[in-house]
Order: sequence, then C-alpha cells, then structure tokens
Amino acid sequence: MRVCLASTSPARLMLLRQAGIEPETRAPDVDEEAVIAAVEAAERRTLPPDEHVLLLARRKAADVAAGLMRDDPAFDGIVIGGDSMFAIDGAILGKPYTPEVATERWRAMRGRTGVLHSGHSVIRVVPTRGATEVHAVAEASVSFVADIRDDEIEAYVATGEPLLVAGAFTVDSLGGPFIDRVEGDPSTVVGMSLSTLRRLANELGVRWPSLWASS
Repeated sequence: MRVCLASTSPARLMLLRQAGIEPETRAPDVDEEAVIAAVEAAERRTLPPDEHVLLLARRKAADVAAGLMRDDPAFDGIVIGGDSMFAIDGAILGKPYTPEVATERWRAMRGRTGVLHSGHSVIRVVPTRGATEVHAVAEASVSFVADIRDDEIEAYVATGEPLLVAGAFTVDSLGGPFIDRVEGDPSTVVGMSLSTLRRLANELGVRWPSLWASS
C-alpha cells in the first residue's frame, strides 16, 4: 500500500514517519489564496476556519491524486492532503512571515487560548478504478503560558522557527516550552491529526497497519 503526502511540509512528513509511514511526497499545484477568494466571491461570504482548511486540504489532495493517476497509472494507495489554520477569538492567525508580526502576535497570545483547525483529505487511488475521497476537520485548543517574557519572545522569534508556521508557534520543537496545555489530538497541532487519518483510512477500507513501512 503506497502513501503519497500531498505536501512538502517537513512537520507533516516527520509526523507520518514517526507513525511508521514512509510516504512519497508531491507538492500540490494549488494557488491557495486564489481558491479561497474564488469560493468566497461565489458564495458571498467569508469562509470560517473549518471550511477554509477543509477546502484547501481537498484541493491539494485532488491535485496530487490527479497527477499520480496521469503520471503513474500503477499507483495503488492513498493520497493525504492537509491544511491548518490557527484562530483566537475568531481572528485567524496565519503564518506571520516577518519577525515584527511574529513578535506582536506572541505578545498578544501569552496567557490566552486559541484553536488549531486542521483539514484532512484522504483519497484512495486504485489502478483502472479511479479515486474515492473522504475528509474531515480536526481541532485542538492550545493555551500559551502567561509568564513568557519579552526577551524570551524575541529570542524565539530570532530563531526563525515561528515565521513560517500557522499561528507562529510549534508544539514539538522550540515553541513547546511556551505552551501550557493542548486539548485534543496533539498531532493536530503539529500538522495533521493521526487519529483522524486512521479513521478516514478505515472508511476507505484501508487498515492502518498496512501503511507501516515495515509491513
């Protein structure tokens, strides 16, 4: 059973490897901002975080699955797509990109709790039979320590770690000591909910142990 991760995210790749899966990886060709803008314009509303991440996860998985069926007709396995977004009090906090934004965000987040929304799409690809998709959204709440000092924030931001991750934090690396509590599947905060992926695989008739690299 082959597994293709429709992402080049090091965190998602590491997560699957830690779970015993050695996936192939393909970068999806999806213009995320254009996809969201088109749907919001068509529906005349702003997508809430859960719909936002699910839409992008499905588009990413679909793009990679279509490419595999075109370029590798013998592919027999699953394609996994994901997308994440962090929100506090309804305000969506994406990747900060700059040290200034990351610093401001951490000062605002200390002592508070937000929700990490993670969209998942799993597509079962079978040669000559096409593809079948299932999907779901997982959520986990994240509470930040209240006593993080400004100099600690500045030191963390200076590492560059928070600049390219949703919410400007990690739970499994340098940012972990500044997180007081996680409620929900902890892997959701890393990038994907492993328990959600297992459930979706089961819905497609795929036994999770069959995905382990040693099986």
